[in-house]
Amino acid sequence: MDLIKKASEFEKRKMKSLSTSDRVKISREAKALILELNKVYKEKKDEKIMDTMKRITAIKRKVEKRLKGAPLTA
Repeated sequence: MDLIKKASEFEKRKMKSLSTSDRVKISREAKALILELNKVYKEKKDEKIMDTMKRITAIKRKVEKRLKGAPLTA
């Protein structure tokens, strides 16, 4: 599966010292990967695909958390 290979390369990518535009790109790419993997998972019900989706979702959440920033305290 080419999609699984693409997902594993995404997971191995360096995620340090990213600009805001890099974070937005990573977030969008992660979302697209998750949606594609979900289509395949619906057909095959393979647990490896589900585990991959979970790991990519965790990366996406981490990146989006940094994008949104910390809430301001008064």
